Amino acid sequence: MGLYGVLNSGVSGMNAQTNRLGTVADNIQNQNTTGYKRASTEFSSLLIDPNPGSYESGSVDTIVRHAITSQGTRSATTSATDLAVNGNGFFVVKDPGGRTYLTRAGNFIEDATTKDLVNAAGMHLMGYSLASGDPKVSLNSYDGLVPVNTASLSMQARPSTIGTISGNLPADAAIVTGGANFTKATSITTYDNLGHAVVVDLYFSKTASNTWQVSAYDSSKPANFPGSPLGQTNLTFDSNGKIQGLPKLNFTVPKGQPVSIDMANMTALAGEYTITGGANGSAPMSVVGTDIDRDGTVYAVYQDGKKAAAFKVPLATVESPDNLSPQAGNVFDTTPSSGTPQIGFATVGGRGQILKGTLEESNVDLGTELATMIQSQTSYGANSKVFQTGAEMLELLVNLKR
Repeated sequence: MGLYGVLNSGVSGMNAQTNRLGTVADNIQNQNTTGYKRASTEFSSLLIDPNPGSYESGSVDTIVRHAITSQGTRSATTSATDLAVNGNGFFVVKDPGGRTYLTRAGNFIEDATTKDLVNAAGMHLMGYSLASGDPKVSLNSYDGLVPVNTASLSMQARPSTIGTISGNLPADAAIVTGGANFTKATSITTYDNLGHAVVVDLYFSKTASNTWQVSAYDSSKPANFPGSPLGQTNLTFDSNGKIQGLPKLNFTVPKGQPVSIDMANMTALAGEYTITGGANGSAPMSVVGTDIDRDGTVYAVYQDGKKAAAFKVPLATVESPDNLSPQAGNVFDTTPSSGTPQIGFATVGGRGQILKGTLEESNVDLGTELATMIQSQTSYGANSKVFQTGAEMLELLVNLKR
């Protein structure tokens, strides 16, 4: 091929450096992109079998690789929904068109319209709903995953189920006689299934030496004592005023749930009547925030500060992460070389932990990219000089024939 081979080699070298400079440009412009993975260009020679008496120049091929397994530094943020993976796992996200990808970009916020958690590229974070208990995970598919959205829990009432009453009953109180008499009375507020407050009156009656009876009544019903109580129990004390056994007052809240009131901390001493306690439950409350645990459990945080587990975010792994295919939106698609994604949860199987209030920065080193850019520029100029020299020699050869 002679001089034509020299020209081809010069063009091949310039094309290779153009590809290299393209990856440098992408790296530099994405140096502040959350979870971005640096691209690099590797060279491979393509040689023509030489004849013993001459040399035929070949060309150079380029392969672009992405340093996906190289983790970027992590930086703290002020948002509880900013997430980073400290390990080998990937978040599973879905684009607006419904296609599923993997990503390390965890800058999620609540979408104003859908209330889903989405990242800066508009990718929806996927997780398993905990509404029906522990999720059933498909190890090698995305079946069962839904967008993480706590809006469905925006209002939730908690019916009362347990409570405690503690304090002292006056040991010197007289024994009551007659059905309509009692010694002391108090009340507690409980909640039914819809979150309505239900006041329950508690009547304490000393029925014998060292023995008291506690009765619970619906306070909305007038003149309820000594009618049919919601529940009733006896408290027995020893000669030192210490309660015997583990007594509980059990009753069912009207239109609510069965409630068990622990009364094991009662005493009967020669002192004042002092009673404290209450029951759990609450009126309907709105979600005011989201909290995410290291294992990926997403909690809805209510007005009273209590949490309810709503979703669990999985992490995916593949056998060869560096062979994933980068796509627009700072996400990765699987390829035959990368292997099939395996789905599991954080802190298990080397997937790592999910860190809230943290983002993984890009793994681009600006100094390295600038040095590579200078190298590409120099090499491109040298290859162009090869082409220019070959062209001049070819022109000289053509002129000799004239």
